[in-house]
Amino acid sequence: MRKIKKILIANRGEIALRILRCCREMDIRTVAVHSAADRDLKHVLLADEAVCIGPAAAPKSYLSMSALISAAEVTQADAIHPGYGFLSENADFAEGVEQSGFIFIGPRPETIRMMGSKTNAKAEMIAAGVPCVPGSEGVLPDDEAKCHETANQVGYPVLIKAASGGGGRGMHVVRSPETLIEKIQMARVEAQNAFNDPDVFMEKYLETPRHVEFQVLADGEGHAVHLGERDCSMQRRNQKVVEESPAPGITPEQRAEIGSLCVAACKRIGYRGAGTFEFLYENGKFYFIEMNTRIQVEHPVTEMVTGVDLIRQQIQIAAGQGLKLQQDDIPFIGHAIECRINAEDPEKFIPSPGKIDKYHAPGGPGVRVDSHIYSGYSVPPHYDSMIGKLIVHGRDRPAAIARMKQALSEMVIEGIKCNIPLQQRIMNDKVFARGEHNIHYLEKMLNRSV
Repeated sequence: MRKIKKILIANRGEIALRILRCCREMDIRTVAVHSAADRDLKHVLLADEAVCIGPAAAPKSYLSMSALISAAEVTQADAIHPGYGFLSENADFAEGVEQSGFIFIGPRPETIRMMGSKTNAKAEMIAAGVPCVPGSEGVLPDDEAKCHETANQVGYPVLIKAASGGGGRGMHVVRSPETLIEKIQMARVEAQNAFNDPDVFMEKYLETPRHVEFQVLADGEGHAVHLGERDCSMQRRNQKVVEESPAPGITPEQRAEIGSLCVAACKRIGYRGAGTFEFLYENGKFYFIEMNTRIQVEHPVTEMVTGVDLIRQQIQIAAGQGLKLQQDDIPFIGHAIECRINAEDPEKFIPSPGKIDKYHAPGGPGVRVDSHIYSGYSVPPHYDSMIGKLIVHGRDRPAAIARMKQALSEMVIEGIKCNIPLQQRIMNDKVFARGEHNIHYLEKMLNRSV
């Protein structure tokens, strides 16, 4: 066990503030690193120490491993929390942190490396008995005949995906043999440009799946639990817009079955920390697609339903305190929904950086706002457009939707454009209300209004 007295937060925005608040509750001192553009971030102003690590451009600040580790050395931090995005799933960074004598609040580098390759991750999940999407065994070869053979075995339509990818880059749907090779070549080029890895693989393309993911915690010493599932099917261009827990229509028996398989997989790979198993769900069947070896943007809905502080658990596990929770300790009470609040045009989706002239956060029972913005804050143009998350909890799904509608109507952000009108449309949508949407539904809903 290693005592953690000071944590460097290697991130920005709402997740950095979320980590800082947890550290304060645990009586742990904090170091906020920031770019030159982020001097006025709320967590920078609240942290015990703050270090500027470079200019606005992320590659020269938040993505600079040497700058982050140097900041930890200068401030004599004990540990580094990467949050999500940036270097949170970079095995080289995790390795560098540990080799420099600091605690990395996350999985072991070798685990991140293994699960960062979708083909390796899939092989491990098959070995653990986790259901996977039918597809190629490993990466696709250069041999065109073998690619055609694999596609015929899987059955059209098929999906070409980057082995090291995410966010929809290097991903192409192929509906006929005539375009197969062309799409594979396009995916390889995109994968090389986006992830510096041209490897791609093939999976069966599911027409109307939902995106359902399971949250896990594991101590790396053979003990693990799951905290139920989230539905993240409201997506635009493979980016999540609304998340909720539990997932509509998933039975307690399904939760127990898939959750126990995820727990078994964690034990098999020696997983440490918080993680998420992502699945496509169609016609009552789950298909594993990837594992995220970090805290998720949507973690608050799980916290609201289970009452478990996932950031606190991450820190305690990293400090060697083990995982005290048992599966029977975790309740699933009510329903939670999260709306991502983005600084963007709600119709054209063009980013809308600039000064926030007026900000009012909603309140009331069961309402939580995770956001770093405030009146007078200027949203910089250099980073992701998400400026906050509005989360609500209700006794059941209809109550949670009603509460979200009320909270959205109270929320005021003036001076820039934001996507609150879009979130209001979603909450008023009849298909969403019935829980009958899938990962393609939001795009179709938006196209109907054009």
